[in-house]
Amino acid sequence: MEFNLNNPIAERKTKTVYRDENKTIKLFVENYSKAGILNEALIQSRVEENTDLHISKLLAVTKIENRWALVTEYIEGTPLDKLMAEHPEREEEYLNFFVDIQLDVLSKKVHLLNRIKDKYKRQLTDATNIENNTKYELLQRLEGMKNHDKLCHGDFNPSNVIVKENGEYSIIDWSHATQGNAAADVANTFLIFSIEGKSNLADKYVNLYCEKTGEYKKEIQRWIPIVAAIRKAKGKEEEQDFLSHWINIVDFE
Repeated sequence: MEFNLNNPIAERKTKTVYRDENKTIKLFVENYSKAGILNEALIQSRVEENTDLHISKLLAVTKIENRWALVTEYIEGTPLDKLMAEHPEREEEYLNFFVDIQLDVLSKKVHLLNRIKDKYKRQLTDATNIENNTKYELLQRLEGMKNHDKLCHGDFNPSNVIVKENGEYSIIDWSHATQGNAAADVANTFLIFSIEGKSNLADKYVNLYCEKTGEYKKEIQRWIPIVAAIRKAKGKEEEQDFLSHWINIVDFE
């Protein structure tokens, strides 16, 4: 099968994303982990096969010029973050829409996915840029968190919600999906907004989520230092100082 790589639509450190008519091609750098590629494809497939969520369908796992590639449906539409930026007067409407979509995701169960606490435990244990005392305290906190089995997207932010002209939507980028505690996923989205400099929106988002679910804000706040440490362990230099602030484990006691 031949692919057209003349229309790049996104570029990241480890991959470039292209559009080829009705397909999206995520082309990874050379020597990218085969296990990582196959795991991402497996996660995508399990969400696709075990839920009725509106997501981009996985079409193929292949190699292009000795580089691994994932091929999915191209979703025609506008990312929700772009709509929010273009129409600030509709912020409340879009935020409600965003939270309702997340609640739909969290209502699903995909029992074959990794558990979020197990994944976070491995990532914290392996982290090399977090002090041992802090790591120990975070692992202790993680161990005490409630065990749930909700579908957690793992990178739920408005850029991963594509809105079509008719108002329908699709959710993309499921590579970090797990099953577990919804509060962890909400804490992660809070941090994404905060890292982008949208602290007011981050607070509005958490308040709205708690209003819609009856969840105590404290339950989400308890996850923030853990999730901040997980993000810090990924080593993005521009985020290190910001995330170190949120790792302070006494903030929300």
